[in-house]
Amino acid sequence: MRKINKVVLAYSGGLDTSAIIPWLKENYDCEVVAFAADVGQGDEELEGLKEKAIATGASECYIVDLKEEFVKEYIFPTITTGAVYEGEYLLGTSMARPVIAKAQVEIARKVGADALCHGCTGKGNDQVRFEGAFNALAPDLAVIAPWREWDMVSREDLLAYLAERNIKTTASATKIYSRDANAWHISHEGGELEDPWCEPSKQVWTMTVDPEDAPDQAERVNLKFFEGALTHVNGKEVSPYEGLVELNKLAAAHGVGRIDIVENRLVGMKSRGCYETPGGTVLLKAYKALETMVLDKASFKHREQLALEFSHVMYDGRWFTPLSDALIAGAASFAKYVTGEIVVKLYKGSATVTQRQSPNSLYSEDFATFGADDVYDQKHAEGFIRLFSLSSRIAALKKQGE
Repeated sequence: MRKINKVVLAYSGGLDTSAIIPWLKENYDCEVVAFAADVGQGDEELEGLKEKAIATGASECYIVDLKEEFVKEYIFPTITTGAVYEGEYLLGTSMARPVIAKAQVEIARKVGADALCHGCTGKGNDQVRFEGAFNALAPDLAVIAPWREWDMVSREDLLAYLAERNIKTTASATKIYSRDANAWHISHEGGELEDPWCEPSKQVWTMTVDPEDAPDQAERVNLKFFEGALTHVNGKEVSPYEGLVELNKLAAAHGVGRIDIVENRLVGMKSRGCYETPGGTVLLKAYKALETMVLDKASFKHREQLALEFSHVMYDGRWFTPLSDALIAGAASFAKYVTGEIVVKLYKGSATVTQRQSPNSLYSEDFATFGADDVYDQKHAEGFIRLFSLSSRIAALKKQGE
């Protein structure tokens, strides 16, 4: 076993990482530096975190504000690709991992650590996402994954481990759900959700109003984009993070953004999860509505193909790769045309685009009208169709000749 002197742990203050600090000190005889990323999960999750980490045995604890960087440098580039994993998942957990891993490596360099540590289980996707980023950014640093090393297998084991060492924790054996929150979304797994036949209870959802209880009056929200970036919400100029926070508030009040899916994890198994992405749902609807105005058919088809590929790149933790760079650059070449204004109607769980306009719009009422026009000669369509289907005609004539 490689000798470890100092390790930087991705720390949340939850049960797992609370147990990891003393476990690292006991099993590696090393100094432990805790690192927590503020990616918009809420002040309540960060309150008292430094004190808790040090009380548990960490030598120090860094809390790094990554909210604006997360939204601007990771979420919005992903929006421009149109990526949605397996048709439904808006990649909330996936998008947060590279920005967290990058900051963790930076802290490790700052404090002179020779190892990195995470609390991901050996069953999930996040171990791949973190370690893929670590390998791309800091291949010289050792990586410690306690869930793949220790013999503890349950929450009860972790609680007993902390109790034996008189380490206080607010966690309990009665925790039902595993949740992960950031500025983009919150995910829910575990409890009754492990049975795909079981409908989620009301206590699963924490971010959005139940659509059945949402207001009976629809609300419209106005979004403005400039070259693919959100610039205004309801006429107010916003930063990327500010805009997302405002959209989360507006859409959550109408029950927008809930999904309940069974997805294919990277490690091979299927898992069932419930996700709440209110503001993100509105953003993606609005962005795509503008794209349909400004991109021609061939360009939009290519962007859709790019979206499918990038959804797997992001989900599989391959952000820091040449393929990721190429796909994002491709999406950016289309995003420069995505300028304009969109109105989205929020009503009882739905987000519906009702108005759209863009200075780069390729839509022409003169050409599209069902009324009389003097710009399009319908007789020209006959020749187009004959040429467009020429190969089919040749094949059919050949078959008839045979």
